[in-house]
Amino acid sequence: MTDREAVVYVIDDDASVRRSLSLLLRSAGYRVETLLSAEEFLSKALPDCIGCIILDLKMPGMSGLELQECLGRADRHLPIIFVTGHGDIPTGVQAIKKGAIDFLTKPFDDKQLLSLIESAIKKCRQEKAVHDEVRDFRRRLKRLTQREYEVYLQVISGALNKQIAGHLNIKEHTVKVHRGRVMQKLGVASLADLVRLAEKAKIPP
Repeated sequence: MTDREAVVYVIDDDASVRRSLSLLLRSAGYRVETLLSAEEFLSKALPDCIGCIILDLKMPGMSGLELQECLGRADRHLPIIFVTGHGDIPTGVQAIKKGAIDFLTKPFDDKQLLSLIESAIKKCRQEKAVHDEVRDFRRRLKRLTQREYEVYLQVISGALNKQIAGHLNIKEHTVKVHRGRVMQKLGVASLADLVRLAEKAKIPP
């Protein structure tokens, strides 16, 4: 079943490719945006949506690989499916090593492309759920007082209440109070959940 919320970005300098892919994807029920260059894509606000990119490897100006690297640096991880000429297969393999879903050589099979898009969108949805969870956790971390944050750092390092009390030079009862407030403000029910979210958010780095 097509994910009708998803957007498929087709980036290719060949107008006939953009047109044919747009017709194929729209007939399959996807929302489609076509662009003739990596620069045109980057000139727009980087999307924070569910979707994927169908990207030509070789284009005038910025190449597909360069766009892939640029999006990685910007922490925008829309899954990428590359399309290549037959002579570009080694470069396509390099793109996969850098995180692309797959690459297809032109001309490619429509059913194979649609299957890859379905996999890419599923991956995007999963990664976005993790990203949103981490973003929300970081937002809630800012609610902690300085002392609560100090206790939080000690807790996720595995220190016991008695050890935290000694390290911070406060009473053990006070540690328990701060610890309870940390759990409440961060919206977690267990130490395991707290450690898991801290690891995902890489806080502290």
